Amino acid sequence: MDSVTATPRPLILDLDGTLSRTDTLVESLLRLAATHPLAGLSAVLALRHGRAAFKAKVASGVRLDPATLVYNDDVLALAHAARAAGRPVYLVTAADQHIADDVAAHHGFFDGVFGSDGVHNLRGAAKADFLVSRFGARGFDYVGDAAADLPVWRQSARAYVVAPGPAGLSAASLGGAELHGVGTAPGLSARLRLLARALRVHQWAKNVLVFLPLVAAHLFSAAAVTQALLGFAAFSLCASSVYVLNDLLDLPHDRLHATKRKRPFASGLLPVSQAPPLLAVTFGGGFAIAAFLPWRFFVLLGVYYACTLSYSLVLKRQAIWDVMMLAVLYALRVLAGCAAISIGVSPWLLAFSLFLFFSLAVVKRQTELVQHVRAGKAAKLGGRAYMPEDLDMLRSMAASSGYMAVLVMALYVDSPAVRVLYRHPLYLWTLCPLLLFWISRVLMLSHRGEMHDDPVVFALRDRVSLAVGVVAGCVFLAGAL
Repeated sequence: MDSVTATPRPLILDLDGTLSRTDTLVESLLRLAATHPLAGLSAVLALRHGRAAFKAKVASGVRLDPATLVYNDDVLALAHAARAAGRPVYLVTAADQHIADDVAAHHGFFDGVFGSDGVHNLRGAAKADFLVSRFGARGFDYVGDAAADLPVWRQSARAYVVAPGPAGLSAASLGGAELHGVGTAPGLSARLRLLARALRVHQWAKNVLVFLPLVAAHLFSAAAVTQALLGFAAFSLCASSVYVLNDLLDLPHDRLHATKRKRPFASGLLPVSQAPPLLAVTFGGGFAIAAFLPWRFFVLLGVYYACTLSYSLVLKRQAIWDVMMLAVLYALRVLAGCAAISIGVSPWLLAFSLFLFFSLAVVKRQTELVQHVRAGKAAKLGGRAYMPEDLDMLRSMAASSGYMAVLVMALYVDSPAVRVLYRHPLYLWTLCPLLLFWISRVLMLSHRGEMHDDPVVFALRDRVSLAVGVVAGCVFLAGAL
């Protein structure tokens, strides 16, 4: 209760980082840039008229669906408790008024909604002045999360700070306002795990394909191994930047997905505002490392990045084109491995890679569709161009391409090229039944819905696949020695 008027003291909620775990401006701008690049550029140019005009321009270009945003359960519980106690609850945010209105309508319990109006940016001191003019100094409680909220907290009766909040915040720094924490901040180890998940560190395993030419050519000098390691690091950082970008573009779809909604950015556990600097560091780091390798590697890394962008922006929503591009991305790692150690590309290795990786790319899409169907969904796979009735065709494509890879291996074993590298090439025929077994097992597991990862990552984790790999390695050694 307000001590002067004896009326219930209102509870004021901020939006970005407080009620919502995300930054609606960053999400809106990213979505606008992805769907209408020219409109995104026009919005950036509106900055010359101030941040409020910029926000209004972005909000007019793209409409966020409030149902796809991630909300802070602790803040919602605080708001519902205030409503149950008969207190008015307001949403007062620096976000554009249109966004604030949509979010408030989605929740349906606010007594008033105030946002930036295209002229005035309702942030920091401007927000504090607005609330004091409406409710008086110490006439409201305020829930916020950032250093920009300090002027507002200093005018509030109770300052609710969403974890982790600005550094160095204390009751003394708030000029007498009561300080209350809302939620708990993740520890350092938890934040590092979130960062590793956002960068998809486990997906770096796919980049071991860079070492395939090194092994196939029996080139194990210190210089060659060092160059291959640098190539692996460059591809890993570059791939992570693509994963971050892909997560940003897929946020609405991921939040509706059974498992992808748990990703760091989709879940809101990692702020979307951290994505752009993370993207810049990984992209810049990858190409900085590539600068120390032969120019062909640098060019192939650029081609890889361009292909991944085309996949993320367009091709992943196009049937057949998406799996073809995935196969190309796998093959590019092998080609880059050749470039890193300055050897020519073997046509046998290239043909084998294209057929095998096309098969595995189709298996990946087949696995997603099987899980989609088993969840009882009859509509098109979210964010993709495949429908449940496409399953039989995908299974046929995966099997035929996988067995073509076995045929290429058999032709290679019987070719003159193999006698240059192996003293006992007859031993290599053992590779064909091994490959037949492994591909058939991958197809069977995918058919049963028992594969829950990228097939290449699956192979590097699966004990049977690792055992097959060890046996294949022994066969190569026996043939060579």
